[in-house]
Amino acid sequence: MARYAIGDIQGCYRELRELLQRCSFRSDCDELWFVGDLVNRGPESLAVLRFVRNLGENAVVVLGNHDLHLLAVAFSGTRELRPDDTLDDVLAAPDRDLLLQWLLARPLAHYDAAAGDLLIHAGLLPKWTTPQVLQLAQAVSVDLQHDPAEVFAAMYGNKPDRWDDALTGADRRRVVINALTRMRFCTLEGRLDVKLKGAPASAPAPWLPWFAVPQRASRDTRVVCGHWSTLGWHDAHNVLALDTGCVWGGALTAVRLDRESGDSVANREPATKPLPRWSVACSGAQHPRSD
Repeated sequence: MARYAIGDIQGCYRELRELLQRCSFRSDCDELWFVGDLVNRGPESLAVLRFVRNLGENAVVVLGNHDLHLLAVAFSGTRELRPDDTLDDVLAAPDRDLLLQWLLARPLAHYDAAAGDLLIHAGLLPKWTTPQVLQLAQAVSVDLQHDPAEVFAAMYGNKPDRWDDALTGADRRRVVINALTRMRFCTLEGRLDVKLKGAPASAPAPWLPWFAVPQRASRDTRVVCGHWSTLGWHDAHNVLALDTGCVWGGALTAVRLDRESGDSVANREPATKPLPRWSVACSGAQHPRSD
């Protein structure tokens, strides 16, 4: 059995199918890890959701910020689609309730203890250990199952901007969700920023890429994530980042996780660093960048 991780799809269904052909994925025995953001901005979010759901237990999916946005529109009763969203086909689908309930049940974090791999969408705060991340993510999942409307009504916002064990209720959930699904940069003390979107070197002091904070508590766990297209392919700091910006005109990338190393080649475009050999360049229209 092979185990592959795949970067942010965001509705790029054709590229996903081509990518799976290239890596000879076998749906009867191989496992796919999806870093979140299955939907939005790309042209075929509905097809992506149907395909991944039909994979059953062969697919492991964590929620990304765009997935949560879709769910908030569907369940909160107050959130509306933005002009650049491409989610109408999902919301109008005859099987929308089935698909949305399936998506709602996906976790914010998944850990394979045997392999030592942690799957998330965006980032981890420096003080969080792997067991703590799983505890915090599970608590949010329980709240989502119990009362999604309440969770989504209070989910949006950038404060509090740091973790405190004493946080409760909506504030506690908001920090967990923002870190796991939106964060790219934080400070040494663990203050998070969800607005900075540039490449790692572009951030002013005191901001650092979350994975570059010295002595972060999760450094002994390999973290598989996405979300950061301007970071692109990254394999360092015990972090494997896979968002190579397919929906923005880049590539969709898969990496085989159950091997120590694999061949790498450059993407079809000149690249400053090699991409894994399982990459498919986006063939659809490019979209304006948005978080």
